[in-house]
Amino acid sequence: MRKVIFGGANTVDNYIAGKDDSIDWIRHSKEVNEIMKRYWETIDTVILGRRTWEIAMKSGSGGSKGIKTYVCSRTLTKIPGKKVELAPDAVSLVKRLKSEEGKDIIVMGGSLIGKSLFEAGLVDEFGVNIHPVLLGSGIPLFCEMDRRIDLELLECRQLDNGCVFLNYRVI
Repeated sequence: MRKVIFGGANTVDNYIAGKDDSIDWIRHSKEVNEIMKRYWETIDTVILGRRTWEIAMKSGSGGSKGIKTYVCSRTLTKIPGKKVELAPDAVSLVKRLKSEEGKDIIVMGGSLIGKSLFEAGLVDEFGVNIHPVLLGSGIPLFCEMDRRIDLELLECRQLDNGCVFLNYRVI
């Protein structure tokens, strides 16, 4: 069965973007590129929440060749001109994809998509690149969940740019 990995960049105070969707606090580095290259080699599917997709489009990221991309949204009806499949329900989509043949699946999004997938028991790993900044407010990576999610540390790596990369297995 395919593995589902949830994650992305985060601030120390748990935000994935500022209130205005800003991500100018993200510190890029050669090490982060190496970590992401390792992930891209093991996946063939990316699932994004609507707001994460919109932020990616503003920054010029449009997906990678050979990677199937889904955007989960209850409000969008189509994504014009993009080779992206729209899905209204992340849980149903991930259940279906996990049962199909293929490489692993990475999910990048905020608290709502994360909450639904963690609570449904569909996330196998959680990876996060924590940036040394306190935004004070913004879009949280996690919101209140209906149950506790226990994690086992797989990797903890201090990066040269001051970030800390963490990778956990959901147990």
